Amino acid sequence: MAAPHLSRELPLKVAAGRTLLIPYVMAGLDDQWLDVVDAVVDAGADAVEVGLPFSDPIIDGPTIQEAGVRSIERGTTAVSALAQLARRDFPVPIVVMTYYNIIAHLGHERFAGLATNAGVSGAIVADLSLEELDGWAACADDSGIDTVLLVAPSTPPERTQRLCERSRGFVYAVARMGVTGERAELGSGVIDVVSKIRSFTSPPVCVGIGVSTPDQAAEVGESADGVIVGSALIRRLLDGEGPNGAAEFVGSLRRAIDA
Repeated sequence: MAAPHLSRELPLKVAAGRTLLIPYVMAGLDDQWLDVVDAVVDAGADAVEVGLPFSDPIIDGPTIQEAGVRSIERGTTAVSALAQLARRDFPVPIVVMTYYNIIAHLGHERFAGLATNAGVSGAIVADLSLEELDGWAACADDSGIDTVLLVAPSTPPERTQRLCERSRGFVYAVARMGVTGERAELGSGVIDVVSKIRSFTSPPVCVGIGVSTPDQAAEVGESADGVIVGSALIRRLLDGEGPNGAAEFVGSLRRAIDA
């Protein structure tokens, strides 16, 4: 069985005292999207979450939905996005964020093969429940792809423990209930959900959904192992800021977290 990439790499950086920073980039948003991935890595990202566009993204808010629509209108598919990723070699783990319909349409083995060839280390399958995970997760494990699972504020303790035991690479701690999107304030939910996960043995705990500013990223970094930032970066890309704007924003997150 292949060794999981994420579970090998990410804990090493956590052990070194570095809070992980994982920005989200929509595949196929424009012709520069791979340059954006390079730019955020150069600006201090420890991994990059790459969204595969889908027509019914139930966990995504308006900003990422708009990015997904633009990408689909440009003809992007999971196959084409993974083929483009395969043309570059990134020095950090790439984690695809997708929905099960895409995987099921291609088939577990084909999707895993395409992802492996693209250098993908992990996958977040937002709508695949723990009870329905086995078929995909077994194939992913055999392919060296870590399946990252989500824990929400509403997840009960017994289920949280099971999610922690099965998650690979890291546990995605959902900062607050609802879809993705920028928030003026995070509220107390971050500490609560991280504390709940800390009650059990788990991979690194990375918080996402709603983290929007450098100050919020620094706040999350005080309790979590990592910070995931999506909509705030995507909004800048939708506004045409491109790789330079992405690097500037991610660099500001990195500096705030490290400070």
